[in-house]
Amino acid sequence: MAEQNLEVRGRVFRTQSDYAQALIDDKLIQRIEKDVDKEDPAAVSKLREELENGRYHFNTLVGDDYIDEIIDLDEKYRRNPPVTGKDGKNKKKGAGKAAKVKNKSLDDYDATMQQQILKEFKKNQLKRRAVLVFLALCILGSVGYLVFYFALYEKNDMEYTELAELKQEDIGGTVVINYEEAKDKPPVLKKYETLYQKNRKLVGWITIEGCGIDYPVMQTSNNDYYLDHNYNQDYDKNGSIFMDKDCTPAFPNDNMIIYGHHMKSGKMFGNLNYYAKKDFWEKNQTFMFDTIYETGTYAVMYVFRSKIYSQEEIVFKYYQFIDAASADEFESNMDAMAEMSLYDTGVTAVYGDKLITLSTCDSAEGAEGRFVVVAKKIK
Repeated sequence: MAEQNLEVRGRVFRTQSDYAQALIDDKLIQRIEKDVDKEDPAAVSKLREELENGRYHFNTLVGDDYIDEIIDLDEKYRRNPPVTGKDGKNKKKGAGKAAKVKNKSLDDYDATMQQQILKEFKKNQLKRRAVLVFLALCILGSVGYLVFYFALYEKNDMEYTELAELKQEDIGGTVVINYEEAKDKPPVLKKYETLYQKNRKLVGWITIEGCGIDYPVMQTSNNDYYLDHNYNQDYDKNGSIFMDKDCTPAFPNDNMIIYGHHMKSGKMFGNLNYYAKKDFWEKNQTFMFDTIYETGTYAVMYVFRSKIYSQEEIVFKYYQFIDAASADEFESNMDAMAEMSLYDTGVTAVYGDKLITLSTCDSAEGAEGRFVVVAKKIK
C-alpha cells in the first residue's frame, strides 16, 4: 500500500488528525492572504500586529511558519523600505535607457593608402591602451577584493567574539521572556537572555574546541535563510550554524539535526571533518551543545560520509531521522549509522536517549556529499 503524503506547506505530519488540523490552518492562511497585499509594507505591518496579538488562532507548526514569514517580511520592509511613486505604489527598478549607438561612416574610398595605414595604426594604439587599462582595473579590483575579504573576515571574527561575550553575561538561572510565543515553552536560560532578545531566531549555542567551533545556532521556518545570513540577519556568505526547521529545541526530538557550511577558512563547520581521523576523536570525544532552555554535553557516537539522495532511492537518509515512531525504528537507524561509521567509538544509544546530528558538505562524496557527526547527550 502506497504511503500517504501528509504534507502541508512543506511540513510533513505523522497522523491524520495532525494533518487535518494543518489543513484548517492552511485554509485560514489562504483567507488572510486574500485580504492582505504583501507588497504593501503598511498592510504587512498591520497583519504582523494582528498575528502577534492573537487575532488568528493556529493549531499546528504551519501557522507558526506563517507568523515567522510575516515577521521576516515586515523586518525586511523596515530595514529596506520600498521606493514608491507618486501614486503610492512600489516602483520596480527597470533597465536604463539603451545607449544610443552612433554609426560612423566609412572614409571615402578615394582616400590614400597612407591615410588608411595611419588610421589602422591609431586604432591599434587605442586597443592596446584599452587592454592596459582593463588589466590595471582587474589588478586594482583583485587587490580591493582581497582587502574587502580580509576586512570582512576580521569583522566576522569580532562579531562572533562579541556574541560569545554576551553569552557569558549573567550565567545561572532562567528568565521568562515577555513574548506571546513563550507561554507554552520552557523558560530561557539567563545566560542566553541578552542574545535571545537581540534575535528570537536563536535556539542554542554549540562549542567544539578542537574544531574551533563556537557559534550561536539559529532556526527559521525554512532551511535556506541562514545559508547566507548571519546572526545579525546581514548577508554573509559564511551563513550561520542552524537547526533543521522540523526540530523543536524547546521539546527536544529524538535526533536534532544541525547544519553548517564547510568553509575553506575553517569558519562554521569548516573543521568538522577533523573527526574523520580516529586519533582526533580520541582527544575530542565530547563537546557542548546548549539549547536556550537547557545545557548539554554530548559524546560522539558515529562519524560517516553520506550524501543527499533522490526521493526514489531506497536507502538510509540520515537527514530524515528526527523522531522515531518506535524503539524498533530507533534501533534500525542506529544500526544503519553504525554500519556507515568510519570507526567504532564504543558509544551506543537506546530508545529515549537524545541525539544531535551535525552535517556539512563533503567534496569527497561529490556535489551532494555530506560529512556527518552523530552524538548522544550524556548530561
